[in-house]
Amino acid sequence: MSYIAPVKDMIFNMVHLANLEQIAQLPAFADAGVDTAQAVLEECARFNQDVVAPLNWAGDTKPSFFKDGHVTTSQGFKAAYQQYSEGGWQGLQHPVDFGGQGLPKTIGAACVEILNSANLSFALCPLLTDGAIEALITAGSDDLKSIYLENLVSGKWTGTMNLTEPQAGSDLSMVRSHAEPQVDGTYKVFGTKIFITYGEHDMAENIVHLVLARVTGAPDGVKGISLFVVPKFLVKSDGSVGARNDVHCVSIEHKMGIKASPTAVLQYGDHGGAVGYLVGQENRGLEYMFIMMNAARYAVGVQGIAVAERAYQKATQYARDRVQSRPVDGSIKDAAPIIHHPDVRRMLMTMRAYTEGCRAMASVAASAYDASHHHPDASTRQQNLAFYEFLVPLVKGFSTEMSLEVTSLGVQVHGGMGFIEETGAAQYYRDAKILTIYEGTTAIQANDLVGRKTSRDGGNTAKAIAAQIANTESELKKQNSAHALAVAKKLGAACQAFEEVVDFIVANTSSNPNAAFAGSVPYLMLAGNLMSGWQLARALLVAEEAVAKGEDVPFMQAKICTARFYADHILSKVPGMRDAIVDGADSVTSMALESF
Repeated sequence: MSYIAPVKDMIFNMVHLANLEQIAQLPAFADAGVDTAQAVLEECARFNQDVVAPLNWAGDTKPSFFKDGHVTTSQGFKAAYQQYSEGGWQGLQHPVDFGGQGLPKTIGAACVEILNSANLSFALCPLLTDGAIEALITAGSDDLKSIYLENLVSGKWTGTMNLTEPQAGSDLSMVRSHAEPQVDGTYKVFGTKIFITYGEHDMAENIVHLVLARVTGAPDGVKGISLFVVPKFLVKSDGSVGARNDVHCVSIEHKMGIKASPTAVLQYGDHGGAVGYLVGQENRGLEYMFIMMNAARYAVGVQGIAVAERAYQKATQYARDRVQSRPVDGSIKDAAPIIHHPDVRRMLMTMRAYTEGCRAMASVAASAYDASHHHPDASTRQQNLAFYEFLVPLVKGFSTEMSLEVTSLGVQVHGGMGFIEETGAAQYYRDAKILTIYEGTTAIQANDLVGRKTSRDGGNTAKAIAAQIANTESELKKQNSAHALAVAKKLGAACQAFEEVVDFIVANTSSNPNAAFAGSVPYLMLAGNLMSGWQLARALLVAEEAVAKGEDVPFMQAKICTARFYADHILSKVPGMRDAIVDGADSVTSMALESF
C-alpha cells in the first residue's frame, strides 16, 4: 500500500492546538499562516509519496553497502536526495540568512514527519544535517558559518554528529578521541567513532562531521571535551572542496532495522591527523553538542510518530482487504473483512489514538519552541521555553516507546502474514526499535525529566502544566456532552495522579534517589500519556463545536471518537502507573544483586 500523508490532521493540530495564526504574527514568521502551511504540506506530501516512499521497501531488502572504503547507498537514494535538496527541503526551517526558508518549526516538524513516514532510513541523513546546522548557528564562529552553513542548509553538503566510541556509549566522560592544537589555529584530530549515521555515503559532495574530542592537556571527564568541525574533504579558499581529510570509514554496521541508512565506523588520524576546526571554546564541546542532541531528540520523537502512522495505514488497509471469519454480531452471514471484528477495531483504534495523540503533543511542542525563540515578550519566551523543554523528553521517549506498541500491533493485525517479511509490516516494527535507543535511551530521557525538568525547579513547570490541564477539564465539563464528560473524568484522574507523582519525585530525588529514579521511565510514560491525552481532549472540544455547526462532520466525528477511545483505553492507565511509581519504588531495588 502506498503512503498517504495525514495533511488534514496536521493542519488541524496547527490551527486548533498549536496556535499557528499567533505564530504567524511574530515578526520572524510573517506570511507563515495556514495558507502557507497548507501549500507547503501538500507539496511535501506529493514529493515524499511519489519519490521517497517507493524506495522504503527496496532499501530494506537491498541496503547500503561498504566496499573498498566507500559506501554506496541503496538504489534510488542518491537521485531522490538530489531532488530533496533542489526542492529546498533541507533549509525549510533554517534562517534565510544562510539560504533557508525561515519557516517555523510548527510547520517544519510536520514535514519532518512526512519524510520519515515515507522512508525512515532516507530521512536520517537530513535529520543529522539539521542538528549540525543548529550547532553551528548557535556556537560556530563567523568563519565556520560562512564556510559551512550555506552548503549545509542547501543540502549540497550533509552533516553528522560523532559522539560514541567503542568504550564510550552514553557515558561521554569516557571519550578518548583527542585533538592537538596547531600553529595555524587548526587541530589534528585522532580517534575512533562508532554508530555514525550517514558517516560515509555517496549522496553529497562533502560530509561535515561534528566531533567530540579532548584537546591535549584538557581536564578529565565531561568538562574536558571540545567540539570540532572535521570535513570529509577540506574546503578551499574559494569554497570548493579540495583534498581528502584524514577521516575514513572502515566499516558499516549490519542492523536489525533502518538497513538502508549507513551506520559507519570512522577512523580519524591514521595518516598524520585529521584537520579539525574548533567550535566555540575549548572544553565546552558537550554543551554545544547538546544543541544538536536536543534538536535530534525532538526529531527522533517525530520519527516514532511517523513510523507509527505508516504502520497504522498499512494495518488499516490490510484489515479492509483480508477476509476471515463471520462477525460475532451476525451482521454479515459469510466471512467478512477483519475490520468488522471488535478486537481488530480495538487494535486499529489503539494505533490511531496513540499516533494522533503524540502528533498533537509534538505539534504543540513545536509551537512553544517557535514562541520561545521569537516572541517579543521575554516572560512569554521563558514560559514557552520551560514548556518546550519539559515536553522534549516526552516527545522523544513516549512517542518512540509508543511506536513499538503501534508497529507491534500492526504486525498482529496482519496475523501470520505480519511475521512474513514480504508483507512489509515487520519492517516498521524493526525500524522502530532503534528510536528508543539512539539520541539517548528512554532511561536517559527519563533521568533528564526527573532531574533537570522536574526536580530542579521544585516541580513548578510540571504544576503549571497541570493547571492548564485542569482548565481543559473545566471546559469539558461545561460542554456537558456524554463524550466530553467521560473524557473530563479520565483527564482529571490522570492529572491528579501526575501531580502526586511530581510531588513524590521532588521529595525523593535528593534524599532517596533510588526511589525517584526507579520510577523515572514509568513517570516519563505517565507524563507522555497525559500530555497526549490532554491534546486529544482539547481536540474534542474543537470537534464537538464544529459538529454542532455542521462543519466537516465526518472528520470531526472521527476526532471525537479517537479522543474518547484514548481516554477510555489509554489515559485510564495513568492512575495505575502512579501507584507503581509511588507505592512500588522499594520493590525495584529490594532484591539482592546475587539473586539475579
